[in-house]
Amino acid sequence: MLAQAKTLVVGLGNPILGDDGVGWRVAEEVARQLADPAVEVDRLALGGLSLMERLIGYDRVIIVDAIQTPGGIVGDVYQLDLRDLPDRSAGHTTAVHDTSLQTALQLGRQMGASLPDDVQIVGIEADRVYEFSEALTPAVATAVPQAVQVVLDLLQLEYGGKG
Repeated sequence: MLAQAKTLVVGLGNPILGDDGVGWRVAEEVARQLADPAVEVDRLALGGLSLMERLIGYDRVIIVDAIQTPGGIVGDVYQLDLRDLPDRSAGHTTAVHDTSLQTALQLGRQMGASLPDDVQIVGIEADRVYEFSEALTPAVATAVPQAVQVVLDLLQLEYGGKG
């Protein structure tokens, strides 16, 4: 029997900054629907090196986060490989001493950390990510079930229908 990959689903963001909390909402719903103990679900407000440290020991990671793209339509859901995203030096963090997740993973591997090669991103096009609010905008709230389904579908692809 083949061993299952150790998988982590991470909802990123800040639940008190409006649409930036959508990753947490999706992760909470995935955890409620998921019946597979081989998959761990977490919610974090970390980026760069701190996020990289959380990924140590996993074979596969699915990160769910708010995203803002030029010309993007609020509420659209994207599924991307981490390699598809631009490698920005500060990325999602505001700390000038931190780095992008891509750079942090590269550094971690150079230091011998066991890090996943398979990092998938589920992004939800967001509007308000810097306003203090626990509420999502209507379009982002409506996108939560679709994003949950994308995560569950990605998990089913790995586990042959056991999501």
